[in-house]
Amino acid sequence: MRPRTWVLLLAVVFALLQLANVTGRDTPDSKNYVSYALSLGGASKREAAAATIDWACSGDASIARRNQSVNVNDFHGADPTRRVLQRCRTSEWGVVERRMAAGQTTGHTVPFMPARFMRIFEVRPGYPAFLLPFVTVLGVTWGVWLASVAVAVAGGILVFLILRTLSVSAPLALTGQALYYVLPCGTTAMRPMTEGLMLALTLTAVWGCALSLTGRPRPGTALVGGALLALFTVKHSQSLFLGLCVAAAGTAVAVRRRRRGRVRGRGVVAVTAAGCCAALGTVLLARLLHYPSETESLQDLLTGHFSRPDRAHPWAELLHLEGNFWLEWARRQLRDPLFAVALAAGAWGALRRPAFGTFLLAAAFTGILTQAGHPDINIWGERLIVLAWVLPVVGLPLLLEPVSLRGLALPAQGHGERRDVRVTR
Repeated sequence: MRPRTWVLLLAVVFALLQLANVTGRDTPDSKNYVSYALSLGGASKREAAAATIDWACSGDASIARRNQSVNVNDFHGADPTRRVLQRCRTSEWGVVERRMAAGQTTGHTVPFMPARFMRIFEVRPGYPAFLLPFVTVLGVTWGVWLASVAVAVAGGILVFLILRTLSVSAPLALTGQALYYVLPCGTTAMRPMTEGLMLALTLTAVWGCALSLTGRPRPGTALVGGALLALFTVKHSQSLFLGLCVAAAGTAVAVRRRRRGRVRGRGVVAVTAAGCCAALGTVLLARLLHYPSETESLQDLLTGHFSRPDRAHPWAELLHLEGNFWLEWARRQLRDPLFAVALAAGAWGALRRPAFGTFLLAAAFTGILTQAGHPDINIWGERLIVLAWVLPVVGLPLLLEPVSLRGLALPAQGHGERRDVRVTR
């Protein structure tokens, strides 16, 4: 079969496997994004609240039923679905009714949390806008599921395109696509949260860097700029982090080339300029639109979503917490070193192509920056650091490339002798 057929086959297999968990993937924040999407579609606050609460509570009830069915002490007990569903609806509606009665009715999101917390989600229209056509046509349950499948599948296809742009063989490019699906990238992308779309857009920017380095600066720079602009609407902190990291990577590549007496290249200069513009534009536009400040986000972290009084010295407390967090994080990595080993192997493979590897490392580093901005060890599945997984997903096929090429030879035209296949760097 042609490579494109294998790409589609992998995508279809991944999508079919996701039918095992249509509901129950949501997190507490998912309700904010779904209600935002329904509001964009014209639903009133109560209509959006009703549809969102029914969807979230159905997921809770489904999980409760599945957990009860494998509980060694209660697997023969009564089905808890109706009880859990009713209790969840009563609890959620009680909170929403109380906040709406207190006047918390502005904005697009349903008031599941305090107004200061909901303001953080109000400035992220990108993911709700992405959800809108899916939930409008298919309803909330199947719309959210299909939107998650679409963005997860897109991420794997982007990995394939990046590797093929670098002239990596089709089997190894397909390996990268498969790695995206089976590693935490695919699992996290299937959650109805911003991370799946952030992964896809970050990989789009990485693809743009690859195109720029392989002699196609115009489409490459357009992809980088477009991805950074879209990221601003999804989560503007990621647009800032990626812009800064791309600019730093481009500067490092240009300096290295200049020291070696080589031309910097139009592609490197253009991508670096795009990163600089994105970083500066993000800061200026966020201030102009009065987005919640870094201090506000920090108070949210340290006060349990504003459930406690604001901290008098939040930045000093953050620095203290950072030290504790990374020490504990490193201890857990030593106990379960898969992530650390995968990062090391991915970096090794990426740096076999120094120019591209620098950009890939920069993109992966945004995951570290995101986690550093929220040093909470209890956040589910380490989803904040998930962007760092793009390093092994793309880097491991690059590491395996010499192994696949070793011993592979093609006959020279018109002669019986054989010649080695080489990949242009």
